[in-house]
Amino acid sequence: MNSITIKDFYKDILGESCPDINQFLNDNLHKDVGHFNIFDISEISKTCTSKTGMPYNRRTYYKISLINGKNKVEYADKTIEIEDCAVLFASPKIPYNYTHLCTDQSGHFCVFTKDFLPASKIGLEIDNLPVFSPQSDFVYQISIEQYQKFESVFLKIHDEINSDYAYKYDLLRNYLMELVHFGQKLKPITPIANNITAASRTTTLFIELLERQFPIENISHLLQLKTPADFAGILGVHVNHLNRVLKDTTGKTTGEIIGSRIFQEAKMLLTQTQWNVSEIAFTLGFEEVAHFSNFFKKYGKQSPQHFREHVLV
Repeated sequence: MNSITIKDFYKDILGESCPDINQFLNDNLHKDVGHFNIFDISEISKTCTSKTGMPYNRRTYYKISLINGKNKVEYADKTIEIEDCAVLFASPKIPYNYTHLCTDQSGHFCVFTKDFLPASKIGLEIDNLPVFSPQSDFVYQISIEQYQKFESVFLKIHDEINSDYAYKYDLLRNYLMELVHFGQKLKPITPIANNITAASRTTTLFIELLERQFPIENISHLLQLKTPADFAGILGVHVNHLNRVLKDTTGKTTGEIIGSRIFQEAKMLLTQTQWNVSEIAFTLGFEEVAHFSNFFKKYGKQSPQHFREHVLV
């Protein structure tokens, strides 16, 4: 499988003959802030020779697309049929194939490198964001109203990217994270079944139950399902069976998956809220702060407070 770089992307989607493409590539791909750009899908169709799809390759860049039109996305063992409006969050971790099913396409998309959203700027690693997780169904169906909400942010990005505002890249990062947070509140499109087994169904249901509890948005939002037994009870299976299934399908035990996800949320709360460590421990289901601290040290090799102070420096 080929790896497609950001430079390859421009050549592939816009074509070598697109006006000013070579000058753009020479002038703008090596900025010390990382790379970021935004496109209007309908304008690209009018001004540049664009392909009707994107081959199944691994991209080295990230992409957020606001889609209006019929399309098909294929990744892993899943096929997503987009009928009208959707938003797609693509990362280097998930190779996918994208095909237009009609010529009437509109919307927006932005592309950016990992350097554009460093942990020092957003408080966490971009790959730890749920929408960019390999476990995420990264295509989300949205309503017209939700489309307009997303589009309002894309339009602000269009306005800002060509401005001479001294802090425009900080502002663009904020807009980008606004899109991310909108996306993390959406429900994924249901994939078309491809030889789904009982084990994969159990795994999918487990992941859905786990992810449904996140993100934690306020202090009164308490984690309800915290142990393998909690999930086994809801799924109607023995805890040993659940553990065996998850170990076979994911390579990890039930406890490891739950712990990893809670740790991920803990890091987000420590960097993105002003809640004290005791409040965060309580929302994540720890009755004692000491228990939370020991848990965090197990996964992060440092205390929650040290992590917060180090990241926010």
